[in-house]
Amino acid sequence: MEQSEAFRNRSRVHCGPAGDPANSNLAYDLQNADGSSSGSSGYDGEQPTGSFALAGTFAPPSFARRVMSSRCAFPIPRFRAVILGLLAFLTLLSGSSFAAESTNTSEQPNVIVIFTDDQGYNDLGCFGSPNIKTPHIDRLAQEGRRYTSFYSACSVCSPSRAALLTGCYPKRVGLHQHVLFPQSNYGLHPEEVTIADHLKSAGYATACVGKWHLGHHKETLPTSNGFDSYYGIPYSNDMNHPDNKRLGKMSSDDRWRDQSSAVTLFNTPLVEGEEIIELPADQRTITRRYTDRAIEFVEANQDKPFFLYLPHSMPHIPLYVPEDVYDPDPQNAYKCVIEHIDTEVGRLVQTVRDLGLSEKTLIVYTSDNGPWLQFKNHGGSAGPLRAGKGTTFEGGQRVPCIMWSPGRIPAGTSSNAFATNMDLLPTIASVTGVPLENDRKIDGMDLTPTFTSEESPRDEFVFYSSHGVLEGIRIGDWKYLRKVARRGKNAKGPAPEPEILLFHLSEDIGEKNNLAEQQPERLQRMHARMEELNEEITANARPVWRKKADS
Repeated sequence: MEQSEAFRNRSRVHCGPAGDPANSNLAYDLQNADGSSSGSSGYDGEQPTGSFALAGTFAPPSFARRVMSSRCAFPIPRFRAVILGLLAFLTLLSGSSFAAESTNTSEQPNVIVIFTDDQGYNDLGCFGSPNIKTPHIDRLAQEGRRYTSFYSACSVCSPSRAALLTGCYPKRVGLHQHVLFPQSNYGLHPEEVTIADHLKSAGYATACVGKWHLGHHKETLPTSNGFDSYYGIPYSNDMNHPDNKRLGKMSSDDRWRDQSSAVTLFNTPLVEGEEIIELPADQRTITRRYTDRAIEFVEANQDKPFFLYLPHSMPHIPLYVPEDVYDPDPQNAYKCVIEHIDTEVGRLVQTVRDLGLSEKTLIVYTSDNGPWLQFKNHGGSAGPLRAGKGTTFEGGQRVPCIMWSPGRIPAGTSSNAFATNMDLLPTIASVTGVPLENDRKIDGMDLTPTFTSEESPRDEFVFYSSHGVLEGIRIGDWKYLRKVARRGKNAKGPAPEPEILLFHLSEDIGEKNNLAEQQPERLQRMHARMEELNEEITANARPVWRKKADS
């Protein structure tokens, strides 16, 4: 099968050492917090065939069925799998500085990625929350390393998740134009190589437990993208299955006051494998049930290496918790949800400890984007950062991150190293000793040097808006934004001039002091580099999977 030119000669881009912002005062600007169009509550979608279809007919897939038609520009997956297996075997023979020097897969490190939804930079005790108590997550930080300059690749759900799993800018994998909805006819291409694909090729057990949001058709579900098993919701918890419209409306506060009635307002399906097992999902207990499944997976695979991807669907609105931890005051809703997540993280980590797996397990805790500030007491806080979800300001994309691996990552440390969630794939590859494929370009960089040093391999990062528009770049401590006002389809007259912003983050973490007029030459250089990087990403972008019209 012949590959397109976009898939040939993909080499990685390496950059110089990064600067990083320091702390500043806790004043922050809640203006420009645009999240209104992401994750809408309900929709009118097409009626699928089959009572258990997530969208259209729903035949069970298998890993072996991932052979594409001759029209596809991807390599044959079976051939790729053979090559991956050989590379993994050779790497295991040679060993690495982090993976055990043994061909016995039971010696390889385990990996757990905990990915919360819409959790703000300030929404953990160890990241400065004045009122949210998170002792279990704080303990992870005390025994591991906090990353205080860690970015999600986008300020909304689907693009950020695509970046984490593929190590690429969302635009490179075609998932940069906002989020997927239940009526969306596309998703993550099954021939993209995810973290799960990489580790599965080396004998890892793989599981996704939680919110997926990269496509709900069988070809785009976790079981078609490297995961042995899946248990969770296929999209955001405020979205409805196409067979079922939203049953009514309640304010956020009223939903919290009457959880038993509100839980049926959103017909969000709970899926196991490729089948709906609960509709609507009872979201009051969903965080606890995710943890139950995660613990079952860890216990079942304690004698072999495993990769657990645990993308919690909270604290994305609507907010729910079990009755035994419920606080009826709506002002405490968000706090209650985060503290419940903390308890469940504690249960999972304690299982790892009890099984004697601590020193052979890497745990990463982070969020998909910043807080949804328009929901006020239901929306979290970005602390000293400007704005939140849906924006390219720091509050939209700088998120809390903790990495924990006793014996590998020094305890009680903090790093300002410049890093992104795209960097997790190559970092995990380095820790586990599983080689990356060299047939495709990725944008992530190996962060293992930052486990013990402030030096980062990353010095630049491009910002795309929540709708996929090129909007800025960070180079070292400097951040340039070119914000263009969104216009409706029927807008008339000339478009307004873009707002040009330049911030020195090490001195202005809250992005309050615009230095654009004082630094025209720097602006010009940064704009040119931003356009150069975007041109390369666009030219080498790979296709998403799209549903055929007759299927």
